[in-house]
Amino acid sequence: MGAAVAGGLALFAAFPPLGWWPLAPLGLALVVASLYGTRPRRAAWVGALAAAVFLFPALAWVRTIGDDVWVMLVAAETVFYAVMSALAALVFRLRAWPVWFAGLWVAMEWARGLVPIGGFPWARVAFSQGESLFTEYAALGGAPLVSFAVALCGALLAHAVLVRPPAARPWLRAAPAFLALAVPLLTPAVPRPGDEGRSINVGIVQGNVPGRGMYVLGDEPAVVLRNHAGETKRLAQAVREGKLPKPDIVVLPENSTDIDPYRDETARQIIQDSVSDVGVPTLVGAVVAIGDDSRATRSLTWDPVTGPGAYYDKQNLVPFGEYTPFKDLVLALWERASLVGRQSVPGDRPGDLKLGPVTVGAVNCYEVAFDATVRGTVRAGGTPIVVQTNNASYALSNLPPQQLAMSQLRAVEHNRAVVTAATTGISAFVTPDGKVSWQTRELVADMNVVKVPVRTGETLATKVGAWPEWALMAMGVAAAGVAAWRGRRRADG
Repeated sequence: MGAAVAGGLALFAAFPPLGWWPLAPLGLALVVASLYGTRPRRAAWVGALAAAVFLFPALAWVRTIGDDVWVMLVAAETVFYAVMSALAALVFRLRAWPVWFAGLWVAMEWARGLVPIGGFPWARVAFSQGESLFTEYAALGGAPLVSFAVALCGALLAHAVLVRPPAARPWLRAAPAFLALAVPLLTPAVPRPGDEGRSINVGIVQGNVPGRGMYVLGDEPAVVLRNHAGETKRLAQAVREGKLPKPDIVVLPENSTDIDPYRDETARQIIQDSVSDVGVPTLVGAVVAIGDDSRATRSLTWDPVTGPGAYYDKQNLVPFGEYTPFKDLVLALWERASLVGRQSVPGDRPGDLKLGPVTVGAVNCYEVAFDATVRGTVRAGGTPIVVQTNNASYALSNLPPQQLAMSQLRAVEHNRAVVTAATTGISAFVTPDGKVSWQTRELVADMNVVKVPVRTGETLATKVGAWPEWALMAMGVAAAGVAAWRGRRRADG
């Protein structure tokens, strides 16, 4: 039990804002130690304990919505860890069990990202490795391979301590430890495309918002729009004064207008004036009406002459934030659910949007955690990746730095620069190597123009897609099946 608690705390500390990434394999080694040699039922309870100790602080940002929601989310996610732990107790009976355990870990994270209600892929071990010795594996097999490598490293460390080799072969104890060190140290050998000598200047605008928590927009209509339009004009003035280079494009955050510019002429004119002032194509984040009862979270291209043009509608919507699952029941039980208002509808196409001299890959906030969504946008031609985000409800929590780490991993995974524009922070520019080249503080209005490399070369991860994940999952699940079959044969015998 002590090892489970210590392992869960170590996993939490590996994630931003602490970001002590070496604690991820150490935490998993402690979790393995807590499960090793137990029966599946006990392993499930011990694994659930480790998961709860990890997830409660890692997902503390959910408390903005309510402590009850926080507890329910952690309880639901803990079930996945409990099932994985029960299966792990079986594979520990096989040779080479560190490999099978790591495969089971990938399967667990895949299941979490799929169900319930569209999945919740937050707090995957890979997302603690935004800039670490393990990060390069993302270019080979994406986030799943990074999680696998960290889990394998932790399991090998545990094996070196837990398993006693025969007296005649004491060197076998050193072998797992050596392999555990080799896993992160081999990443320089991962092949990655190089620079292509092309770049653009990207203006990034963070306008800030007046409210906090669930009431981020404040009480005054259009104030968020005016903040971002004003900051865009400030960027334009800085360019005219020679303080900043002229941008080729400008990116505003998700929800940078709290008024639908399609339906409100004043909002449309405010946006048009600010974009005309900066003089380059601009990506605007808007929540727009769809019919009388629905809405869409939209990345909208805006030309300084012709106005609004092509757009991308967010595909992965936030349950209870952008739409209400089981609406009638939920509204009857929780009054807060009515704050969602109009129900969002998901888009059905990737976010490749022609913007000035490039085709950007638009990704909206929550979507950066979903492998297939980001990969689909890159495959459609998006470069650089542009993450428009609205973290205003979670300002100064551990959500903004966790999301930035995801952008770092995506940059390496797809050999693309990532530009993040946030309403309240953290806005940032991440190089294709996963380095944060520039970022804002939270809860301040800010803007900048950054020189962003444009790359078109695809990594192996981009090309092969989900195949590594499927292979790793199949390996772990098959091992658990073999272990269960062997155990049943022994029982029958």
